[in-house]
Amino acid sequence: MIEVQLVNPKDEPIGSMEKLEAHQKGLLHRAISVFIFNSKSEMLLQRRALEKYHSPGLWTNTCCSHPFPMEVPKQAAIRRLKEEMNIESKLNFAFKFTYKTEFPNGLIENELDHVFIGRSDETPHLNTDEAVAFKWVDLNDLKKDIKKHPENYTVWFKIIIEKHLNQIVNHL
Repeated sequence: MIEVQLVNPKDEPIGSMEKLEAHQKGLLHRAISVFIFNSKSEMLLQRRALEKYHSPGLWTNTCCSHPFPMEVPKQAAIRRLKEEMNIESKLNFAFKFTYKTEFPNGLIENELDHVFIGRSDETPHLNTDEAVAFKWVDLNDLKKDIKKHPENYTVWFKIIIEKHLNQIVNHL
């Protein structure tokens, strides 16, 4: 059983809950999103595994997950980058934001997402339970493709690109 950290709107921990139950009830909890860029300033994307309980097969940022109870977000980001993509990188905290969305299967993402930025030219070795493909993309091409094919991308990734891309670029 995997648990997530429940938090209040000020990002203060208020307890923990099994991950699926937190998504069924739509309770606010911590998440992490990692963005890796190569030496050409291309962003590393992953295509989510087809068996994921929401957003299967969609393109998203390099990795994303939830800190365990009592785990700080940066440690979770480092851990998940290694677990999902088999990459190690120095990660810098960029910003955090809250979003809430409901999926067709009734699950609700209500997350306070901590965003981290890193650099690497390593070739990912995917954990196929998490991702089925990866690609390096130019930011201008990415923005055009999201406008043309928004259905191919996760909700949180589109929010980050549309509302917070300048904050990411400023950390490069």
